[in-house]
Amino acid sequence: MSTLTKVQLQELQSALLEQRDNLQRHFESNMEDGAPTASLKDSTGELSSYDNHPADAGTETFERSRDLAVDDTLTDEFNQVIDALERMEKGTYGTCVTCGQDIPFERLQAIPYTAYCIDDTPNRELSNDRPVEEQVMTMPPSGAGEVRQRNAGKFDHAEAWEAVEDYGTSNSPATAAKREVRDYDENM
Repeated sequence: MSTLTKVQLQELQSALLEQRDNLQRHFESNMEDGAPTASLKDSTGELSSYDNHPADAGTETFERSRDLAVDDTLTDEFNQVIDALERMEKGTYGTCVTCGQDIPFERLQAIPYTAYCIDDTPNRELSNDRPVEEQVMTMPPSGAGEVRQRNAGKFDHAEAWEAVEDYGTSNSPATAAKREVRDYDENM
């Protein structure tokens, strides 16, 4: 049995309920938008990706994978919040599920859904595994990119546009800013 007072339990319960409601709103708003359960084609609104630049498809794929990772993390957090509320109902909230010791109130204030004391918290270190591609990659030859680095910023000044404009622009006569307007009679 935890040594938390009724006031502390009420504070933590209201924090858990607020967190649960916020997470539910997040998931409900995502379902209204059609993400992340919608297909990539449906979420982008494109009929075909054939005419899109490959970088656009790459960006969409990256954004979608990021959103799915965030949703996975939030789903895990939501499940932990629900478990914490169930532990409150059973009267086991505030007690470490591993060692049975009381979890300090300050820790519960910081992470109200935790089921572990500091000593028994599962290891959540990042992996030091490197991508397998790095085993076959070769270093660039020595001196690669040195000329580019010396010339970096060559056109990074106020007159850069004027220097490039001498070669023409992509404006058509209909969209050019400084096009000549002629009378109809002059052309005849």
